[in-house]
Amino acid sequence: MSKLDEARAEVNRIDAAMAHLFEQRLHAVNEILAYKREHKLPVFDAAREQQVLERNMAELNNAAFAPYYRRFLQNLMDVSKDYQRAELSQNTVAYAGAAGAFASQAAKILFPDYTYNVCEDFEQVFQQVIKGVAAFGVIPFENSYAGEVGEVFDLLFKHPCHIQAIWDLPVQQNLLALPGANLSDIKKVLSHPQALSQCAPFLQQHNFQAVPYTNTALAAKQVAEKKDKTLAAIASAESAELYGLQILADGVNSSAANTTRFIVIGRELPLAGSRFNLLFTVNHHAGQLARVMSLIGDLGFNMESIKSRPIKDLPWQYYFYVEIEGSLQTTATQDMLQKLKASCDSLKVLGSYDIRQIEQ
Repeated sequence: MSKLDEARAEVNRIDAAMAHLFEQRLHAVNEILAYKREHKLPVFDAAREQQVLERNMAELNNAAFAPYYRRFLQNLMDVSKDYQRAELSQNTVAYAGAAGAFASQAAKILFPDYTYNVCEDFEQVFQQVIKGVAAFGVIPFENSYAGEVGEVFDLLFKHPCHIQAIWDLPVQQNLLALPGANLSDIKKVLSHPQALSQCAPFLQQHNFQAVPYTNTALAAKQVAEKKDKTLAAIASAESAELYGLQILADGVNSSAANTTRFIVIGRELPLAGSRFNLLFTVNHHAGQLARVMSLIGDLGFNMESIKSRPIKDLPWQYYFYVEIEGSLQTTATQDMLQKLKASCDSLKVLGSYDIRQIEQ
């Protein structure tokens, strides 16, 4: 055996030993994770990591290896954090708002046995999914009366998340106020812009001032905290119960068939489903958008929805959303996607799904 072979054999022996030690280390990390989960401690502990680095660096005999060993230790701790986050996220779903929000109701119906992470806004929901803090996010996508939630479309365009499922939730909006308040007392009504839009005729009929707020449930919470009888919120009946408010008027949305479509986002692209959706951009050459649309139809695919949105940091540039009947798993669909890639500046397959109704 040559010296090279001998050295490689030694490396192989050490690598095998390291594999066993790595497994032992992750078993110990599992015990740490169980404690963190029980006591709701964060995965990252900066002080602990510094202790690990200092203690282990002191074990090194050859100072020349120090910068490389430090990097090795840091990478090892990063792997440990990734593992812990992945384990924690397996049964975690994120939504924006607060308890009582329609997203909260949808999340609890769709994922009844999960842990719920309540986020401040839609961006934070996306970040939790991207970073592995949550396995899924539940987000309002479109309303049958007020139309799409533009911010969510923009976040889907911006971030590497995919639609896992789409569910329709029948929504009844209610006017909530402090106990003892009368309809004649109300001057201002707080709620999410979408909810205000859904209830615009009711608000105009009573000459109420509509005040946009970040979320329906948070609007209800604000009314409860302000203790001002001239304030009201448009929110769910659950929000009234949670925040000690009375329902001054129920079903104030204009359409009795008022329905909000929720998407479930995740990191992976699912393949099963009878529909799929795409986001794409095209250049400004004359007729290019029409050619892309014709290509989809000419290949036998039915487009159920087409929307355009401005690209925020590129004035007068747009991206396009299209929902198509069909399965991603067919050869015809894959051939069509290849042709689209050749015709578009960018193309993202958002997801594949069936649209289902949430039963309450």
